[in-house]
Amino acid sequence: MKALILRRYGGAKNVEFADLPQPTIKPDEILVQVYAAGLNPIDNMIPTGSFKPIVKLQLPATMGSDLAGVVVEVGSRVTRFKVGDAVFASTFDLGVGALAEFAAVPEHAAALKPENLDFVQAASIPMVGLTSWQAFVERTKLQSGQKVFVPAGAGGIGTFAIQLAKLLGAKVATTTSTANVEFVRKLGADEVIDYKKQQFEEQLRDYDVVLGTLRGGELEKSLQVVRPGSQIVSLIGPPDAAFAQQRGMNFLMKFVFGLLSGKIIRKAKQREASYSFLFMRPDGQQLAKIGAHLAASRLYPVVDRVFPFAQAKEGLAYLEQGRAKGKVVVQLVKPLLEGACD
Repeated sequence: MKALILRRYGGAKNVEFADLPQPTIKPDEILVQVYAAGLNPIDNMIPTGSFKPIVKLQLPATMGSDLAGVVVEVGSRVTRFKVGDAVFASTFDLGVGALAEFAAVPEHAAALKPENLDFVQAASIPMVGLTSWQAFVERTKLQSGQKVFVPAGAGGIGTFAIQLAKLLGAKVATTTSTANVEFVRKLGADEVIDYKKQQFEEQLRDYDVVLGTLRGGELEKSLQVVRPGSQIVSLIGPPDAAFAQQRGMNFLMKFVFGLLSGKIIRKAKQREASYSFLFMRPDGQQLAKIGAHLAASRLYPVVDRVFPFAQAKEGLAYLEQGRAKGKVVVQLVKPLLEGACD
């Protein structure tokens, strides 16, 4: 089968197409013919080697982690899926790549594709959907009436996080460029800061939850908008000691991550707030709950551009520019009649 693989660390120059054997599934896995694969910023970060201490890959490794497709084989212990089912899944951190013609997906990571979404739309959801769900439903237990700040509202995570926060009853503020102000308002943002004209830390006050999505000094700036008792959940780091503990890392890594996060944790405490790092994990049950909201049109996917499989590297390069409005998706199979395999 054809796959986009990372040969060795060192950047995008080491990402290339290769012919690989079709995966052999384990008893608790399903073999999925991949119709579409969603791209995420971490797909461009992993080849640089910056995530080597956290994400353990056996190189060469197939790229990508978000997929949608059709089940073509089921393992002997699989009970939730059958051959012919249309599914979507995140395989992030499971050693399984999505940018391939077939993927062996653990049953626990997959969910049935919402019937009202095509495969491209479904493939855009897993990483951003699960990240938002784990941040708002699981970690912060976001309540109706609370105020949430989601920077970069027009990006992949922002477009979904705004919708989910609104679905949970929160008031949402975001930042975006002038061209996207109305776009993020339509997603549900109550307060929109045009970062070309205003500084968010001068406009926002008394927020209960901040979703850290931007690098540099933006995370520290966001501490100026929170109230006592608030929670800052960062998706971009720095990782903290609790994260190292959760992943069973050794004492040295706990110490290192404790040092890395010490500054932001201290500054958060000065504001009587808490800081934590969130590393999304695959979860088919959560994805099924997200799928139910998508099926009921309470949430919807936002896809910026679709690239054919042969141009997957161009898709990654486009994503890295940071200008995508929503998600970038690679399409491997275009069904003759969309929905025929639903």
